[in-house]
Amino acid sequence: MIKKIGVIADTNACLDYFDHPYDIRIMRSMIHLGDEEFLDHVELTADEFYERLQANKNLIPKTSQPSTASMVELYKAMKKDEYTDIVVVTISSNMSGIYSAAQVAAQQVEDLNVVVVDSKSVAFPEAKMALTAAEMAKKGKSLDEIVKALHMIRDNNHIYFAVDTLAYLVKNGRLSNAAGFMGSMLKIKPLLHISKEGKVETVEKIRTFKKAVDRVVEMYLEETKDLDVEPFICHADNPAIRDYIEARLKETNKDIKSVFSMPLTPAVGAHAGPGAIGLGYYKKTT
Repeated sequence: MIKKIGVIADTNACLDYFDHPYDIRIMRSMIHLGDEEFLDHVELTADEFYERLQANKNLIPKTSQPSTASMVELYKAMKKDEYTDIVVVTISSNMSGIYSAAQVAAQQVEDLNVVVVDSKSVAFPEAKMALTAAEMAKKGKSLDEIVKALHMIRDNNHIYFAVDTLAYLVKNGRLSNAAGFMGSMLKIKPLLHISKEGKVETVEKIRTFKKAVDRVVEMYLEETKDLDVEPFICHADNPAIRDYIEARLKETNKDIKSVFSMPLTPAVGAHAGPGAIGLGYYKKTT
């Protein structure tokens, strides 16, 4: 039997915000703004989302993951399109229940082999994994080869980031070491990272956002010294700081002509908050 391998990512990969030639299906989260709810990107884009948050500083958005039923329907639709095997790349299982739900949904579809891969990250690393899977499938690589490559990406990337306020991370329960950050401590602008376990953790406590951004760049430069890496920037409606970081990287490495950047979709921005900025890298292994 000829294998046809399909790829699914969840909405947190932010794949909607740049062009690619692949048939990558998206599991979409819901965004809750007060009494209103929207399907991520389809009914509320990043620009619209951040405009709403800027207009109402007291609005703390919430998210809900795709239902298991919607996942089952997506699997069935891909089976109807004659896919025999599906690779699902999800946001870190330590940030969301999507990974577990995708596995449960897979058990409810007969005659379809579904492999769910925990990216242990979010945004660009998750997108990189999905795009790699789609490219390898197009080239006729086996499922085992694809999963092995995805694990290599998962184990060879790191993101540092700074947020303008901790309120969104704390109130949405996404900051793993949140003890001590309540009340007046929400005023600090810490250096954060995504750990190897896929958790959002504080690295250093910093008093100003500008200093936190500079420290993000410093940590990135220290960690990538003498390594062959692919840098990337993720931001929550903060093009000025994106441009500042890109300029800093170009100053330190004349070989860098441009740095890939992407906006954070509402499902991610709901937790990071407006103005958040992330700088990370994927360490090339070949």
